[in-house]
Amino acid sequence: MRISFSPACKQVAQPLVNFPAGGINDPFILRQRKKEKVVVVIGATGTGKSRLAIDLATRLPAEIINSDKMQVYKGLDIATNKVTDEECRSVPHHLLGIVDPNADFNATDFRHLALHACDSIVRRNGLPIIAGGSNSYIKALVSDDFEFRSKYDCCFLWVDVKLRVLHSFVSERVDRMVEAGLVDEVRAMFDPNADYKVGIRRAIGVPEMDRFLRSESDPNVDSQTRARLLKQAIEEIKSNTRDLACRQRKNILSLQTQLGLGLGLDLGLGLGLGPEWSMLHRLDATEVFLRRGAAAAAEAWERLVAEPSTIIVDRFLHEKDDQQDFMAAIATPASISAAAVAATTR
Repeated sequence: MRISFSPACKQVAQPLVNFPAGGINDPFILRQRKKEKVVVVIGATGTGKSRLAIDLATRLPAEIINSDKMQVYKGLDIATNKVTDEECRSVPHHLLGIVDPNADFNATDFRHLALHACDSIVRRNGLPIIAGGSNSYIKALVSDDFEFRSKYDCCFLWVDVKLRVLHSFVSERVDRMVEAGLVDEVRAMFDPNADYKVGIRRAIGVPEMDRFLRSESDPNVDSQTRARLLKQAIEEIKSNTRDLACRQRKNILSLQTQLGLGLGLDLGLGLGLGPEWSMLHRLDATEVFLRRGAAAAAEAWERLVAEPSTIIVDRFLHEKDDQQDFMAAIATPASISAAAVAATTR
């Protein structure tokens, strides 16, 4: 499958890397790879994973597979922060709002459906882009599923934001969610006998509202007390969202270790021959969140996230086209340059 970006896409030179002990005649190097390609976009809640996935999908024939364990359920669009039809920009999305709210959907279920979605997208000559914050789902698919690993190579993009900046943003986002109707949305599906450990009711924004919603049907609770309970619920939602961001960032670092991703080649895991598909590419979007004004933030996003990701994915997609150049580059042993490392980790 060949997928091309627009001619405006910039190309950059690949860094030199240490060649394996077997040299240019290493059997693994000489073996022809016929795997299809998948892009995986990860990051903590609120960092812009969906935005990046959609940006990439509008620049090439691609479809997005949701890997957020709460967004897979039907309902609670505000609480789970699903992308709107307008935000989707006509990009097809899979595994988004498809599961019954009371169902016990798990990583194994995701693995089966995501593999089916990837196969379907590839048959239509599209590129699957998997995007979401549930790292256990990603691991279940790209590491634990033999069929997926035998069919696909992955390019991993990590949208990261410094936690102190992200914490401020997600707290403000909760306020916007409340203004958009979060309370009414949760109230509409409130069930005093519901289990908050099953289905969509596990989502942040639902258990925290329990005491407030119960108070609404209690004649012994006055309006002032209800207002206090609502305020407490909102603060708890903010706190739990910040905690989630911390856990997700920690889990991403664990996922990097589990998948054997780094700054150099890792030929043992079958993740590909070149640096784009053996690394977890960290894209620091902190400046985007610090900018004030739509134009300034948009410029920072394009410069720091969208354009670098486009270059990385373009190189990843054209591995076979550039393989001869790559083989020539690595025929002479050399270490990854300090500049290459700095460019990847800054």
